[in-house]
Amino acid sequence: MASQAEEIAEAARVRRNWLLSAPALTVLALGALGPLMVVLIYSFLEPGDYSGVRWNFSLDGWFQIFFQRDIFDDTVGLADAHLRIFWRSVKLSLLTTLTTFVFGFPTAWFIATQPRGRRALWLFLITIPFWTNLLIRTFAIMEVIRNQGLLNSALMALGLIEQPLQIMYTDTAVLIGMTYVYLPLMVLPLYASIDRFDFTLIEAAYDLYASRWRVLRRIVLPIVKPGIIAGSILVFVPSLGAYVTPRVLGGGKNMMIGNFIDLQFGQGRNWPLGSALSMLLLLIVGAALLAYVRVSNREGPHG
Repeated sequence: MASQAEEIAEAARVRRNWLLSAPALTVLALGALGPLMVVLIYSFLEPGDYSGVRWNFSLDGWFQIFFQRDIFDDTVGLADAHLRIFWRSVKLSLLTTLTTFVFGFPTAWFIATQPRGRRALWLFLITIPFWTNLLIRTFAIMEVIRNQGLLNSALMALGLIEQPLQIMYTDTAVLIGMTYVYLPLMVLPLYASIDRFDFTLIEAAYDLYASRWRVLRRIVLPIVKPGIIAGSILVFVPSLGAYVTPRVLGGGKNMMIGNFIDLQFGQGRNWPLGSALSMLLLLIVGAALLAYVRVSNREGPHG
């Protein structure tokens, strides 16, 4: 009887909690799911004559993501320009994730191995860029890598180059900018994992004559793997949908998915295609988050 009474009380408590949180959940649902439903519906409509949509069902928005029709004979072929933008977006996002890990792991290790009283100062320095608007940070990077910027001026003053390196408006410029912008998002999860690391394991490995590379590969990386995965997701997801950095540093000829979506809602005036691209980006991000959840579950105590 006591057990049954406890179950009834627990069920009542759960119902009460749901009722209390129902207003907030409703607002969140309307604010988050409402706009997504509008975009999803627009992706299955026809484009308007000048902008907007016509309320006629059509799959052309999704069709035009990967295919295009010839304007003369109506033959169907691959949308090469669209596929190049997709490939550039995924490639730069993966390279940004890799580059931030290469620079972020030593940085996080350095902070985690400092005396505890100094760690807060180093973490404070890492988070300072977040105090500045993203556009301002992107312009700051532009002042470094442009033809008359700090980098080219220093290399020419040292006599290493005779003329400025053309970095601006290339994929390299976009990669440099996104690495700088998203580096803290890699450092912080890595630091959280390394901070809990038991350094006596490293001492034990050295006592067993393990090399530094073997210690890194067999002990350090497997233990801090959750931080690596979390940091990679935090960098990859916003990099894939980046808009400001590719627009400023890449110019109009180095678009990524975010810039392409903006083009369809602006000059392209093809709202169904822009909506379909937005939903495709959402699906890619959702797949990345789902992969992270699955890996995290396997890493858990009951995985």
